[in-house]
Amino acid sequence: MAFDNLHLEKGMYRQTGKSFSQVLESLDPSENYRGTALEGSDAFQRQIKRFGIRLSGPGSDSVEKFFSTLESAVLFPEYVARTVRAGMEGSDVLDKIIATRTMIDAMDYRSIYTDPEAGELEPANVGEGARIPTTQIRSKDHLINLNKRGRMLVASYEAIRFQKLDLFAVTLRQIGAAIRKSLVSDAIGVLLDGDGNGNPAASYTIGTSPISGTAGSLSYEALCDFWAQFDPYELDTMIVPTSVATGLLKLPEFQNPMAGMNFQGSGRMITPLGAQVVRTDAAPQGKILGLDHRYALEMVQAGDVMVEYDKLIDRQLERAAITTLAGFSKIYEDASAVLVI
Repeated sequence: MAFDNLHLEKGMYRQTGKSFSQVLESLDPSENYRGTALEGSDAFQRQIKRFGIRLSGPGSDSVEKFFSTLESAVLFPEYVARTVRAGMEGSDVLDKIIATRTMIDAMDYRSIYTDPEAGELEPANVGEGARIPTTQIRSKDHLINLNKRGRMLVASYEAIRFQKLDLFAVTLRQIGAAIRKSLVSDAIGVLLDGDGNGNPAASYTIGTSPISGTAGSLSYEALCDFWAQFDPYELDTMIVPTSVATGLLKLPEFQNPMAGMNFQGSGRMITPLGAQVVRTDAAPQGKILGLDHRYALEMVQAGDVMVEYDKLIDRQLERAAITTLAGFSKIYEDASAVLVI
């Protein structure tokens, strides 16, 4: 088959507008394997099979298996990138707070925003000859800030060559988790302070109109008032630190048997007023960041996980950077707000 005859070389990482996996797929399309034993695998996985590299399980190979030939060594950076990406996807916090992802192949990005007329989001009966409400779509005044987040992999080839890929993958996934944590912090920062286009989240304080209650004390009444500020959006997500999460759990209104059984049996937080609770130490202390995650935030990525492939292929692992370039843009400003306890 075609995958047995492909010539692999470092230049496959340098093709403009294409990742290594996309280059492999163009040379060895997965659709050619329909109805065969390799159906469901992608081009990279078929190359792993070609060189007999066992990535996991009791018989997983050591790192040096990738470097048994010059061609198999070319696969190592993609393996590192995929494993780091798996660590980034291990936490679903980002998935719960972003509305959409945008992939770009440039360093600059200017998002759009809409400027609906007053009442435009409300149902309207447009009579014959009447003017139809409009929504203006404009480019934002300022570019979206893209941050490079990553880790430097520092290790000599001699130190890791005999390590099993199973164990090495744990370290790579941890790197991915650390990058993911940085991205979550960036996303929350944009939701709170805006993306540089004068669109910070509205802030409400308990005990100050329109929020009832006593400042410094979280109550069910205050949550209801906060929920009411989101019309015509829905408060479907609350991002909170651990201290606020425990405060929610202790509210009498959320201590009914069904709520308790759900938390004790599954570890899933209660859903106050129908909103899922996202607990993260990146959330601001003493505050609840509420949003309608369907409309609040756009994630912008300039490419995927990037690795210094030259160093990895040539076994120069002393300092090999693993990075991702991403930023966040607010979509509808009123789709997020902050409750100060």
